Amino acid sequence: MRVFKNLGQISLVLILMIVAASCSTLGKGSCNSDNEWADFLIINNITYYQNNDGTMAVTAEQLGDTVGKISYMLNDHACTGHVSKNGDAAFLPIGTVVYALKGYKSEFRVVANNKVYEVNDNPNAATVGDLMDIEGKVEIVSLESGQDGRLIGNFSQDASSDFISELLPLPYVGFDAVYETIKHEAGIFLRVHLQDGTSFRMVYYPKANGFSAGAFGTEKLKLLIMSQRQQIKAAAGL
Repeated sequence: MRVFKNLGQISLVLILMIVAASCSTLGKGSCNSDNEWADFLIINNITYYQNNDGTMAVTAEQLGDTVGKISYMLNDHACTGHVSKNGDAAFLPIGTVVYALKGYKSEFRVVANNKVYEVNDNPNAATVGDLMDIEGKVEIVSLESGQDGRLIGNFSQDASSDFISELLPLPYVGFDAVYETIKHEAGIFLRVHLQDGTSFRMVYYPKANGFSAGAFGTEKLKLLIMSQRQQIKAAAGL
């Protein structure tokens, strides 16, 4: 009887262990499923996204001071509903050093694993000029296709200068505030080309007079964009 009693206890323990292991496996599967992370990082409460179509690999000579280190990688680790915080990154391993990029304020651009990460949200920015360190660094502004991203044509030099002059003083409200007014609206793809050969895309929503950078434009800026767009498309036969 003692043997059968002990066997019963052992069987119960085995069953509990199997159930626990199954639950753990199911939990991991559901935790990591359907998570598609954008390539981002957060340092000093600023969220940056990798600029993969307007920059090139960074050399050691371009690295500035250390800004911080990655303390958590979301990919294959974070569950759905994870609230990102300082030190988080989508794909950068723990311990990855984040550097300033020479020539730019670290609030605008940083470097990690030789890739340029560009500001997406900065709660301390009051204006677009605070968000983007591009004053005196812009070469030209261009219009891109909203379908395939190809270049359609450039703003005139004067229009490019006026665009930046009007853009930078705009109050920064964040993309969420802009999104509330642009739902389902097709945007106009603009690209800002900088003097160092890099660039970044900005989407303008004319009905809302809003920018993906997290600001609402002036009527002067709207008129400038729409007139340049019309001229460029006409010249391209569109």
